[in-house]
Amino acid sequence: MTLQWFEFAFKIKGSVAPIILPRVLIFTGFAFAVSIFHHYEPQISLKILGDLTNNVVFNLVLGLLLVFRTNTAYDRYWEGRKAWGTLVVNIRNLARLMQIAIASPEGEELQQKERSIKYLNAFAIATKRHLRGEAIENDLDEILPEEDITKLRNAKHVPLEITLWLSDYLQKQVQCDRIDTNYFVAMNSSINGLVEGLTSCERILRTPLPFAYCVYLKRLILIYCIGLPFHLVMELDWLAAIAVGLVSFILLGVEQIGSEIENPFGHDANDLPIDALCESINTNIEQVIAYQLK
Repeated sequence: MTLQWFEFAFKIKGSVAPIILPRVLIFTGFAFAVSIFHHYEPQISLKILGDLTNNVVFNLVLGLLLVFRTNTAYDRYWEGRKAWGTLVVNIRNLARLMQIAIASPEGEELQQKERSIKYLNAFAIATKRHLRGEAIENDLDEILPEEDITKLRNAKHVPLEITLWLSDYLQKQVQCDRIDTNYFVAMNSSINGLVEGLTSCERILRTPLPFAYCVYLKRLILIYCIGLPFHLVMELDWLAAIAVGLVSFILLGVEQIGSEIENPFGHDANDLPIDALCESINTNIEQVIAYQLK
């Protein structure tokens, strides 16, 4: 366990260290330049320039903003996970009900039923693409026929278009008395849940943290890391650069983590495992379709 702990602590992939390293080196280099200046001009007191870093109010505001940034970003990350949880639950429930409750004999009607169940798999993939701002590619080639894929590529809102197809199919089935009314209500409720989960994801995506907070936090970190070497050089001399590097690594790391998880729907290592969720949904849909009614 101890060895595993250290391996995890020094892991590079998925950490923010490679991203913040250039900034840390800049602040470390600046601190080293201040140490050189102090070494050759010791009669000039630099401590007054670094007194701001000891100011209680400044440190309190900086700490509160860092906490606010991290908590807000994690709230968005967790809300995104709950929204995808809503999608997964409703997809499974709707697929199960469609397979069990819709009376479909052999032939074209059975094929249409399976095709409609596959729309749920297509919905998950289309939602993933939609949240990432990506166009529909060959993800759906093995799921939907070419005519459906062509329609989706021309649709303004692909996931919403698929929910319309599902609603239309269920409405036709209830009109043909192939679905019990109670089942129809439950299926329609699941479709509403899909739209609700999709809308929650869009709310997270399109409501970023206020720009003023982000800029102000970056400026406070910049002022702190620039002023810190003037304070430390009087006591640590040449070691001030190392101390500034460690402090800047901590501050910049916490700030960067907030930026990493603020939008949890991308491809980064710290984003939600949406690809894995879509693969899980695909497996579930295949299992439902393969189920034989007794």
